[in-house]
Amino acid sequence: MMGAHYPTKKALRENIGRRLKYEETSMSGEEYKPNGSFCVVGPSPYNRKWFATVTMENGLIKKVT
Repeated sequence: MMGAHYPTKKALRENIGRRLKYEETSMSGEEYKPNGSFCVVGPSPYNRKWFATVTMENGLIKKVT
């Protein structure tokens, strides 16, 4: 699962309309999609305090659930 570098899910939501700060962790290929949805964990892939589904459009965060 990709790591999103934000201290909280609320902080991630506050960045809607901006590029995602993330870290790929998958050994089987990239998970990031500039258009589409995927799951992330934060505040890092190794310190899992929150999870979210991020929807991207044109490389920018469109929605966080």
